[in-house]
Amino acid sequence: MTIWQPDPGETLLSRAPVTFATGAAPRVRGMRWFRDTERNDILHELSGWPEGPSFTARSTGGAVAEKSLRGAATAAGVAVMAFLSAAGGNLSGGGGSDDSGSDTPDDPADEVEDFPVMWAAPGTIARTLPWQLDPGRADEKRYSTHLIVTDRRLVVVGLPFNKKDLKAIEDEVLWQCARSEVDGVELKNFKDGNDFKVTFADGSWCRLSCNWRLKITSYLVPPRDLIPLEALTPQQRKTVQEFSEEKQMPDSVSPILSRNSNGRIRIDILLPSRYTSAFGASEVTATMEPDGRKVDIGDYQPEDF
Repeated sequence: MTIWQPDPGETLLSRAPVTFATGAAPRVRGMRWFRDTERNDILHELSGWPEGPSFTARSTGGAVAEKSLRGAATAAGVAVMAFLSAAGGNLSGGGGSDDSGSDTPDDPADEVEDFPVMWAAPGTIARTLPWQLDPGRADEKRYSTHLIVTDRRLVVVGLPFNKKDLKAIEDEVLWQCARSEVDGVELKNFKDGNDFKVTFADGSWCRLSCNWRLKITSYLVPPRDLIPLEALTPQQRKTVQEFSEEKQMPDSVSPILSRNSNGRIRIDILLPSRYTSAFGASEVTATMEPDGRKVDIGDYQPEDF
């Protein structure tokens, strides 16, 4: 098993599966494009990319028809669910998304009329992103791409995906860039609420999708100030140490410390034992008061979540 590790002195902040996003509006549903700044398709210009699907946006009439069919199917589904519920069925459900999404597009030109997931002039950073991020080119049933965020860089790794053995991780570094090359990260809420846009310092950008978007972007939107362990008071360090020992944190891992807007300090620990190919890195978390007292979960404030 080969798990990507940060360099000495570098702090791993988050890790989760990501892909290029997929259109959700009727005209572009299930589609994505790779564009230059003149909105030309640049697939043929992306070096080393294998053949994959090509898309043509639906006509307005076709989009309306598709929307109507989907609406009819949804109505039928609701009717079936209502019947089962009335008959005493035990129904439950839920999704993996952090957000409920929105029916209002942030940018109709890029979400309703067109759906670029790469916007890049020649020679810009976004054009260097790996083709394995594209669900149309990589087999998601057997392969996964994870985005790793550290205090120094963003890294994309590829790894085999075996749903019968989620602990099997063989990371291959596909791409990376320094945090200084990232100009901004924006949450995109249209429809599913899984997407986010990464804009690079040269003006190029990409649109990615993650079912656990808040986990992967929590240290990017907005960037959170990290607190060095040595900056804590003795009582605060004692609380961190006790929590680390309780969770059996190995010596190779460092706790991630940040300050919530209410003044409390959040402690996150990414335990290697909790890494999986399906979910990435899952944290164990605690919160403490400024005086170092650990906060009981029942006393959490909204800012602590």
